Amino acid sequence: MSIKPISSSVNCTLTKIGQRARLPVAIAGILLSAQSQAFLPTPLSIVTTGELADNSTSESVTAPQKNVMAATAMAPLSSNVQTDAQKSLTSAAESLLTMWRAQVKTDNLEQHTTWRRLLYFYDDQNRALAKKKTESLIDDPSFFLSARGQQDSGAELDAMLVALAQELTLSSTININEKQANTQANRSISCRFPARVAWLKNVLAIDEASLPAKCPELDEWTQKLAPQQLSIMFAQEYLDNPTSAFAHTLLRIDSKESVADPSQIHHAYALNYTVGGNPADSFPVYAVKSMIGGYDSIIEIDPYPERFSKYIQDDERDAWTYQLNLTPSEVQQIIRHVWETKDLELPYYFATDNCASEILRLIDVVRPQQHLLSQLPYVVVPSDVVQLLNKESLLGSTNYTPADSTLRQAQLNEVKHQRDQLGYHNSAKQTLNEIKSAQLNPVSSMSGDQQTLLPRSIAVSDNNPIDRHPLQLGYVGMGQRGDNNYIDIGVRAGYHDSLDRPSGFPQFFDLEGAAATLRLYDQDDNASNRNAQPNSVVLQNLTLIRGRSFNPINSAKKGKTWGAAIEATRVNDGSQEDGTDHLVASVGYESGWSWAFGTPKANTGEMPPQLCYTFLSGTAQTGRGLNNGFRVGTGINAGCRYQINNQLRAQAELQLPYWYHGSSDEADVRGHYWQPISTLGLQYDIDKKQALRLNANYEWQDRVAANDDVQLSYIRYF
Repeated sequence: MSIKPISSSVNCTLTKIGQRARLPVAIAGILLSAQSQAFLPTPLSIVTTGELADNSTSESVTAPQKNVMAATAMAPLSSNVQTDAQKSLTSAAESLLTMWRAQVKTDNLEQHTTWRRLLYFYDDQNRALAKKKTESLIDDPSFFLSARGQQDSGAELDAMLVALAQELTLSSTININEKQANTQANRSISCRFPARVAWLKNVLAIDEASLPAKCPELDEWTQKLAPQQLSIMFAQEYLDNPTSAFAHTLLRIDSKESVADPSQIHHAYALNYTVGGNPADSFPVYAVKSMIGGYDSIIEIDPYPERFSKYIQDDERDAWTYQLNLTPSEVQQIIRHVWETKDLELPYYFATDNCASEILRLIDVVRPQQHLLSQLPYVVVPSDVVQLLNKESLLGSTNYTPADSTLRQAQLNEVKHQRDQLGYHNSAKQTLNEIKSAQLNPVSSMSGDQQTLLPRSIAVSDNNPIDRHPLQLGYVGMGQRGDNNYIDIGVRAGYHDSLDRPSGFPQFFDLEGAAATLRLYDQDDNASNRNAQPNSVVLQNLTLIRGRSFNPINSAKKGKTWGAAIEATRVNDGSQEDGTDHLVASVGYESGWSWAFGTPKANTGEMPPQLCYTFLSGTAQTGRGLNNGFRVGTGINAGCRYQINNQLRAQAELQLPYWYHGSSDEADVRGHYWQPISTLGLQYDIDKKQALRLNANYEWQDRVAANDDVQLSYIRYF
């Protein structure tokens, strides 16, 4: 749906007078008897004149507003009747304003949480980047009536009251055509800022009948959306598109028809908050700009089927939809606020101001007492938002929609189940044909015309984000490397690795970011060769991002199996005799194949629970401790992951890298060599937030100070 910006100009609109400020009958008679066809002053023009300008002088009017005032200035009149009427109307407006200002002062409304949030002041939000908390996040002058509005919520509130008081006491003369009336209505304060006015109506007890009866542009937009209910839609993580690796959320806007029958999605709309990036930018540039606010955000409002199909059909991501427990009045207020803000240009921050934070911000406007945004850390992740809303009892009914690949996998599982019951085993060729057939099967959760959802025919998969473990973790481990004992202390900001508890995540999901490990060695003062001992405290690892995407070739999933890592880590340099470990910067990429095996859960679209994989890898490392300061390697990484039971998992891997350092004049220094490493991991889940993990690795060569490393860790998720 195409949405056009609202005009930033303001004009008076035909209104009635509330019970508290009804015009004297005599003044009304004067107006009705006037024969001229001129316009009365606009709300902004009166801000700069008379007593109404006490707290909103001409210096407080923004440049766009002055242009509006000049374009809509009152035509000169020869009749004194118009001047007298205007004076009386201004007096009535001043009376309203005096009463409102007194109430604002008594209740300190200028600092009210809801008012400040309507203006994008977020005093309690955790923000590592962007503007300071003492000013609005918005710097668009058209969003404020006062030039001080961005820094002073009180100045903006007073300017709103001045403009609103005039709208409630002044009207156009009688001979105005419909087009002019509609233009004036669209430019009125009540139509430009309906959420602000709705809040003021409640706190100042303004009579509903005194507000404009129609706002043509707003009414048309609202009637098209027909909002009755809001739901949050969660599309699971999708590693094959790095911009979707951390999942996505949007708002589903339901009409009366789609509330009555949720499958009728052609009666619903999607409100999607996303980044307005430049498609011509390379991915590294795109990623950096998204992180530091180099792009503006955009609000897209599209027919729901059009948006929803991109997730479950194009990307083949399972989706979870949760009805929000909001009252009808809260739903309407959120939609009014979207109208006020949908055309603003705000910087997009991938980690803090994103699709998930915007949903919390909108709810915070109507639920100021819950302070949702402030409950999350500096990084806002979609699954954390779903869990927070669930904890705050803001989620109602839940609906799971399997992706096309999930439905195809369910059919493949059923064929395998029937074959196993009959004791029949396929040949490799027959199995391959079944897989190809499943991958080409056009089965979907959406109807052929993509206008409705079909009844779900399979059981729910174990990937509801509400069920997942917290994304952050800390751990303490005790271990031994060679003859040296140590303690590891580590943290991970997110997300999930292959040994973590799998419930709530896409199957075989593996993505870690912002992790660090500090190692403390136990120093032996009586050791014969103290120089051979490692330093007492070392940085063992600092991971920026590391992950693997598994799309088994014997499943119905499409996509490749690949992995990537950017980190600083300690490695053994096998080029030198008795080489010790060194901290190096490392960048690696893997591409390969994976296979799922075992018995999948009955009547689900889940793949078999066990996984084996083989990667062709390439890695580049640099560090002062390495021979020649660098090494590059290529090789094979192969391993298996085994789900022993719901609480216990194991993973084994063999890495066969071949490293090259360049030539060397020293006889005992190798320029290239194999350095095989075998690793074993085992995790037992104590509960959703606690686990024990055993890690062991062994380097199969004699040119390192310590070949083996064994560690037992206690993990706490938070």
